[in-house]
Amino acid sequence: MLRSAAHGNDLSTPHPEWNFPGLKAGDRWCLCAPRWKEAFHAGMAPAVLLSATHMLALEFCNLADLQAHAVQE
Repeated sequence: MLRSAAHGNDLSTPHPEWNFPGLKAGDRWCLCAPRWKEAFHAGMAPAVLLSATHMLALEFCNLADLQAHAVQE
């Protein structure tokens, strides 16, 4: 989330006007594959829930890299 915030996408700040409570450590959220790849190359890749990851993510990301950051459900 720190990387997202540093790039103008602050996900931790609540926005009641959008019914968005803000994310906390351990929350799940969707990150597009190109942004995950950027974070990976910056050494800041978030954990990946492989069962919720679309196979088209493999057009952007290496399976071994995703598996190395996989978490259990």
